[in-house]
Amino acid sequence: MTDGPRLPPGDAGWTDSHCHVQDRYLDAGPEGPAEVLGRAADAGVTRVVCVGTDPETSAGAVALASEAGLPVEVWATVGLHPHEAARGTSGLRELLDGRGAERVVAIGECGLDYYYEHSPRSAQLAALRDQLALAVERDLAVVLHVRDAFDDLFGLLDETGVPERTVVHCFTGGPAEAARCVAAGMVVSVSGIVTFKNAGPLREALTAVPLDRLMVETDSPFLAPVPHRGRPNEPAFVTVVGAAVASTLNLDLETLKQASTATASRVFRAGSAA
Repeated sequence: MTDGPRLPPGDAGWTDSHCHVQDRYLDAGPEGPAEVLGRAADAGVTRVVCVGTDPETSAGAVALASEAGLPVEVWATVGLHPHEAARGTSGLRELLDGRGAERVVAIGECGLDYYYEHSPRSAQLAALRDQLALAVERDLAVVLHVRDAFDDLFGLLDETGVPERTVVHCFTGGPAEAARCVAAGMVVSVSGIVTFKNAGPLREALTAVPLDRLMVETDSPFLAPVPHRGRPNEPAFVTVVGAAVASTLNLDLETLKQASTATASRVFRAGSAA
């Protein structure tokens, strides 16, 4: 198989493994992505993975990742969020075959959300099944969104199999769910929720995750960590998330940073294994 794009090691700094910086292309705010990414670079972030949730934001992620001269490396994902599942997955293949596709490192975020159920469960399951198959076909990683739906997720994965490089992003389960994810070979990605006062079960769950199966993310502009609650989240705050995870696991910050960055380098590649 011909090698596809691979994320470079990124040893110099943090990787925000999940953000939505491209959303700033779609609103009328005063700042664009370059300003936000500049603050990330100042905070020691050297790479971000910009995640699509529908054809429009996926196209925005690809466009941003293809832009020259940004202060950090940007890579893209293409996917359909479970909230949008009723729209169907048509349009994703065109993005994977179009301009900038060499910057795409994963399918997602896709998955199941039974907390809001903005799309029927049947549509969510169908869209997830399609995207899992697409990830396997294109040898891309998978980024999963799972909320109140772990049982149905694992039921589906028992049928389809777990793609080799599968991430449960913004993990919100407890120790039992973390153990199931690890046993299935998945990577657990932790957001600013880990800093919340009521996130005790999440912090306990981290002890069930080997260091080489753990990543940190912001999910910006959502879920700003303490002490930045009440303002838009941004990739610069991944250092705060990392500090909270390191403290929970009794690790020094540099160890956590290097491990999370190495895991991102391993997971978000395309083509044959490194």
